[in-house]
Amino acid sequence: MFLENTVNHAEQFGWIEVICGSMFSGKTEELIRRLKRAQFAKQRVEIFKPAIDTRYDDEMVVSHDANQIRSTPVPSSSNIILLADEVDVVGIDEAQFFDEGIVAVCNELANKGVRVIIAGLDMDFKGNPFGPMPALMATAEYVTKVHAVCTHTGNLAHYSFRKAENDDIVLLGETQEYEPLSRAAYFKAMRAAAMQKKENE
Repeated sequence: MFLENTVNHAEQFGWIEVICGSMFSGKTEELIRRLKRAQFAKQRVEIFKPAIDTRYDDEMVVSHDANQIRSTPVPSSSNIILLADEVDVVGIDEAQFFDEGIVAVCNELANKGVRVIIAGLDMDFKGNPFGPMPALMATAEYVTKVHAVCTHTGNLAHYSFRKAENDDIVLLGETQEYEPLSRAAYFKAMRAAAMQKKENE
């Protein structure tokens, strides 16, 4: 159970919660659920997302099934400390796109008594740990790993396979560019993609 009662800043530190997984696993949906519960409890909530994430809306944090909550887009993690003043809860979406400073920012907020809830991709499309996510998961009190359903096998999926031919680590996209795959389906697809690339050279 997550401690969702009002935080007494004078008596206790805050904590960090990380929600991670692949594309289409429900990370943002879970983030929004927890933040809306805090708002319903009349807690002071601030929500942030990286300024580069404009897929659905410039300001709203929006899940794949169109659930949404208002947020503040910021260009770097240092902006969060400046804007998160006198709050009980801070929500951060798409944390993998932030700079490494996001780890220190989250710890500073938690040390001030703030509950910090972070959502992000734990791996990039190559299957490697994504940006600051490993460090955030290591320093968090609570880590929730959510899974999508593999589009090939119907098993649990935690890989984000990129269908688009683009090697940039950061590529914002939806179902046209990505699909969630299980371990077996992902490595089969990666082998097929590598063979196709070799044939085209």
